[in-house]
Amino acid sequence: MNRALFEKGLGALGLKADGETIGKFARYSEMLKEYNEKVNLTAITDDDGIAVKHFLDSLLPLKYIDISGSVVDIGTGAGFPGIPIKLMRPDIKLTLIDSLNKRVNFLKAVSDELGLETGCVHGRAEELARKEYREKFDFALSRAVANMTALSEYCLPFVKVGGKFIALKSGGADAEIEAARPVIGTLGGRISKIIIAPLPKSDIVRKLVVVEKIKPTPKAFPRSAKKIKGDKK
Repeated sequence: MNRALFEKGLGALGLKADGETIGKFARYSEMLKEYNEKVNLTAITDDDGIAVKHFLDSLLPLKYIDISGSVVDIGTGAGFPGIPIKLMRPDIKLTLIDSLNKRVNFLKAVSDELGLETGCVHGRAEELARKEYREKFDFALSRAVANMTALSEYCLPFVKVGGKFIALKSGGADAEIEAARPVIGTLGGRISKIIIAPLPKSDIVRKLVVVEKIKPTPKAFPRSAKKIKGDKK
């Protein structure tokens, strides 16, 4: 990890980290590169890219949104955005969910190495949200690549009424965000805010879609992954 670049980016986000925390980000970076040789975690393995496109990108929501309480990161992959947020906000109660056990093993190893109390859960979101994790979280986060309609169905069932789902989308995601509004309403949510969020030390601009959970998700949702992926509305 490029520490100087990362620290400048933190400053641009209005965030501060002590030396111990910066050291944990650096160790996370090294573990990411080490494990990536055995398990496909990410295509971004250069020091600048990890600092900006993984770590700073994951921390973007903290500049604009007061994230607190219980947080679930759905489709977390190598731990993004959940672990960087946990490193900066150790007070949150974080659960990481991914469908690939090899990635979950990496998440457990990172959590142990960095001394983080996290729940690392192997499973499919559409199945877990029907059982013990349904409407249990104050915040759901996802940086997954699914379109906004599908992502909302995967994530909103995890959120308590009164909680929020935050999707980290690309700057050009306007059409898919608009197309998702009817489904979000059906799922018990409402888009309350779309934040234009430039990523420091890059030319990337994110859209952070903030969805409020205003009523319970109907029992019919989430549907099977096949049906979710086939829904083009």
